[in-house]
Amino acid sequence: MTLLGRTIPAWAFRLLQIGVALGLLALIWRAADGPEAAHSLATADWRWLALAVLALSLQTVLSALRWKLTARQLGILLGARQAIREYYLSQVVNQSLPGGMIGDAGRAVRSRSQAGLLAAGQAVVFERLAGQIAMFATLSVAFLATLAAPGGFEWPSWLMAPVAILVAGGLSLPLLAQAATFLPGAAGRALRQGRAALHCAITARPALPGQIVLSIGTTLCNLAAFAFCARGVGVELGLVATAALVPLILFTMLIPISVSGWGLREGAAAVLLPVAGATASGGLAASVAFGLAFIAAVLPGFLFLWFGARTEVPETGQMPAKGPKGTIRRAVSPCFSREQP
Repeated sequence: MTLLGRTIPAWAFRLLQIGVALGLLALIWRAADGPEAAHSLATADWRWLALAVLALSLQTVLSALRWKLTARQLGILLGARQAIREYYLSQVVNQSLPGGMIGDAGRAVRSRSQAGLLAAGQAVVFERLAGQIAMFATLSVAFLATLAAPGGFEWPSWLMAPVAILVAGGLSLPLLAQAATFLPGAAGRALRQGRAALHCAITARPALPGQIVLSIGTTLCNLAAFAFCARGVGVELGLVATAALVPLILFTMLIPISVSGWGLREGAAAVLLPVAGATASGGLAASVAFGLAFIAAVLPGFLFLWFGARTEVPETGQMPAKGPKGTIRRAVSPCFSREQP
């Protein structure tokens, strides 16, 4: 990584991310009555936390199936079991290492054999993007609905303006991206190729219904898991508050300056959940419970690592597709007449 013209070693940046996470957690612990949050966690109702783990486990499976669908559109054939195994492995790495994306990069590398690293990387990025689009759509609908029907959920003035800017900016991104494809030269050509691949992977007619169903499913699982964790530590979130506030909390996990969003997520929860009537310590406890439930939900990935589950092509992790005579058959994208490089 380069900062102010100076190259920072990868290990130093990793240590910085760990330091940021620990520093933020320490600050939030002091500011949000950490001992009270610890008491809430110690007396949490394990049944709600177990439901959260189940919801997050289902979210991982649905995400893996969405990746399988996305990859198929780009010419990469993945079996359901292989996709689920690889997704669990990537979740383990994402939860264990700073940045939260290293596991996804490994997933792309291991699935590159059929259509190349570019298509494999696009499949991973587009799959994650589809999930974020669904989460953003939930936030946008909740925000606009609460403004159109006041009286149920009131946005404080200090929060309404930033959320309005976020929603407006997100809604304008497709138009900006479309305009960028008219740039001349190599940049415009690359953007047009990326747009074509994105359309093929997500919005093309064969893929769109599955993308919608799976992305709604993953979003509901994430929101439900957080609401279950909150209920487990004594914080009751209504449907509207969950749809309006939890996406904002979870979006902080995308900022790659800590380890899997730790610290950032807790800070956001401690600030935002009081809008729904909770205390700052309750928000802190709910977020920590969610983080711990997420770790518990990806534990099956450690089993895959322990037993070293392998496919017939261990150097790539790619499951070969057999042709009529037992030969390896390369997948072809249904959207393109020739394979991606």
